[in-house]
Amino acid sequence: MSKKIKTAFVCDQCGADYPRWGGQCTSCGEWNTIKEVRLGSATTSRSSKAAGYAGSRSEVTLLSDVNLTHAERISSGISEFDRVLGGGIVKGSVVLIGGAPGAGKSTILLQAIANIAERGVKVLYVSGEESMQQIAERAHRLKLPAGNIMMLAETSVQRICDVLDEVKPQILVIDSIQVMHTDDAESAPGSVSQVRESASYLTQYAKKHHVSIFMVGHVTKDNSLAGPMTLSHIVDTQIMLASTDDARFRVLRADKNRFGSVGELGFFAMDSTGLKEVKNPSAMFLNRPDKPSSGSVVTVLWEGTRPLLVEIQALVTECQYGNPRRLAVGFDQNRLAMLLAVLSRHGGIFTAQDEIYANVVGGIKVTETSSDLAILIGIVSSLRDKVVAHDVFFFGEIGLSGEIRPVANGYARLGDAAKHGFKKAVIPKANAPKKPLEGLTIYPVSTLSEALDILSEFE
Repeated sequence: MSKKIKTAFVCDQCGADYPRWGGQCTSCGEWNTIKEVRLGSATTSRSSKAAGYAGSRSEVTLLSDVNLTHAERISSGISEFDRVLGGGIVKGSVVLIGGAPGAGKSTILLQAIANIAERGVKVLYVSGEESMQQIAERAHRLKLPAGNIMMLAETSVQRICDVLDEVKPQILVIDSIQVMHTDDAESAPGSVSQVRESASYLTQYAKKHHVSIFMVGHVTKDNSLAGPMTLSHIVDTQIMLASTDDARFRVLRADKNRFGSVGELGFFAMDSTGLKEVKNPSAMFLNRPDKPSSGSVVTVLWEGTRPLLVEIQALVTECQYGNPRRLAVGFDQNRLAMLLAVLSRHGGIFTAQDEIYANVVGGIKVTETSSDLAILIGIVSSLRDKVVAHDVFFFGEIGLSGEIRPVANGYARLGDAAKHGFKKAVIPKANAPKKPLEGLTIYPVSTLSEALDILSEFE
């Protein structure tokens, strides 16, 4: 019986699927990136048979009969790394770690598996890009115990799984998934179909044999993970390692996590001996100059499961051309436009003829609305050229009617700021604590106009 070959048209840049070829990808906007790929046989694939799934049948189960035992985790010995993963490495999970070249992906994984191997856990590092000598030199430079780390230079996922059946490791590192290939896809390694099929093959093996797998992924020019979009859906956890504006520091963020909090951050400092944990990340982002300047204010964000103090800077200047610019770095530019409209309507401060620039210091990406009040205070401070005292911080969401809305985890934010020496806080009235915090004066406000009225006390 002849095989029926299925084909699809897939964008090389973003992985979007199309029924036919086109000149431009409507998903990412790139030209000449849609390629025809072969999806393999319509019959059961060899990878499914090799993984032991051919002919298997799922059984119907009552939800009440599902076992609720907690997932068993393995500690990496790096607390910031474990925090981002949700408390450790879940057995049988698949983690995709991405980042720009030189960010430290291979370094942090090598440090983690060295700690794990020292405790008697069997680990296997599969390298498809670097030679054994390069990895050994890195381990020597980082002064890592490498006696218990098993190494393999291979790019075929079928042969990798054959080795896994022999050595039976508990932790597997694939560096990187873009160079792996499977016999079921006839395209070249690195293509959309090869990356998708290779990741799916390894994930099936991990789930059946309870092996925890780390896949290293490349990034595109816009710092998103390369390969098909289905790659993110295949894995259990997707984390990204990026450098801050200061190249000495690295931020590890969980973009997807089936076993922990999405948006959790881990902070590291890069030195000659590898990545070191930063125990107090707020101090890293609050490295403010001794001489205060206008437009600089501090807010408290909530990232994952902990508060984080960051500095927000704003600059208001006269427009030199006909169309004033509004530029936001670190948060949504559309939200900046909305906040400026609220400031004009309910604060009585007009900036229509001014150019406005706002920036979150340190390269942090703000994904919540608690920084609204701090952003507007910074803009007003720069517009008036008045310096806000260094011991004051602000947080609160601003509504379209000018009200200051409460934010989650308000008491924890206040406590963290107090530990860092802040003395005054302008916060939503609903977030005011019932019991006063020692050394911290609270200024609860319910509207934007109230916050602007008391701003003169801190100048």
